[in-house]
Amino acid sequence: MPDEKKDVILETDADAIRLAKTLMRQARFAALATLDPEDGGPLATRVAVATDMDGAPLILVSALSAHTRAIEADARCSLLLGEPGKGDPLAHPRLTLKAQAVQLSAGTPAQEQARRRYLNRHPKAGLYAGFADFAFYRLEPGAGLLNGGFARAYKLMPDELLTAGPALDALARAEQAAIDHMNEDHADAVANYARHFCKAKPGKWRLTGIDPEGIDLSLGDAQQRIFFDTALNDAGEMRPVLVAMAKAARGT
Repeated sequence: MPDEKKDVILETDADAIRLAKTLMRQARFAALATLDPEDGGPLATRVAVATDMDGAPLILVSALSAHTRAIEADARCSLLLGEPGKGDPLAHPRLTLKAQAVQLSAGTPAQEQARRRYLNRHPKAGLYAGFADFAFYRLEPGAGLLNGGFARAYKLMPDELLTAGPALDALARAEQAAIDHMNEDHADAVANYARHFCKAKPGKWRLTGIDPEGIDLSLGDAQQRIFFDTALNDAGEMRPVLVAMAKAARGT
């Protein structure tokens, strides 16, 4: 009998989940694949992305764009995340998500949260985020396919891609004040986070997001993700964790 075909998909483990979440949280841009309503054919475009509190991708798109017309006709879409670096671009990790695009109605709490988190990641988008023909969409992840490099392929389910837990709502309410406070009053600590935990280059790093599993930092086009040692169970745990991280990073 011929040999059975070897399954190239590996068993999903904690490292694969961490890598997938890192790709989602660090991304500033992604390739968005939709179905063209004119002929049903595939249509790939580039979009700027951020993440919601639970990690779901967020996009801000114009009603005039081809991809917006596509997701209005058929909400099914796919998102490719992950930037190539030096050398072979196929040697670098990337994540493909199957998703459903959900428009967030203006003025709703979900839309206000998406707007706030998106503009923290893309401040210049504030120039047009309020235009009547622009709208925020949340891309609800379905299955994910992670390629972590040569011979490292994994399938992930939504509960492995998204962050759950009791702290989500409370952190969403407390997040912006904490971000503003850290960036305005403790910019040195934010820069130390990047250098100590990420071995990143020195500079005026900004805190752009806080969620139950970690924080996001930005310096121009550069993005960094730092995971907490233990996920937060309450918003009250945020300050002690950030203080402890600042002490650990001080002097590096």
